[in-house]
Amino acid sequence: MSVVIVGGNECMECRYKEICSKYGFEAKVFTKENGSLKKKMGTPDLLILFTNTVSHKMISGVVQEAKRNGIPIARSHSSSTSALNNIFHQLCS
Repeated sequence: MSVVIVGGNECMECRYKEICSKYGFEAKVFTKENGSLKKKMGTPDLLILFTNTVSHKMISGVVQEAKRNGIPIARSHSSSTSALNNIFHQLCS
């Protein structure tokens, strides 16, 4: 299963991927917008948005693409590892 994480802290990128693999997900992490995120995102099983660390424009574009492809979205204002663990805990239980 795959997950795309949009937002968060650059220094936490490896930690986010470790947490995702612990729950059986392969992760792509985009902390900043470099070019067209819509094309790089692909069609993951889940989209996680850390809303505090990204622009409204970036969120709008990613959410629009997710809705178009029927990708479920999980949002968190915080981009901490505990927030990511809570998202997976809610999904897996």
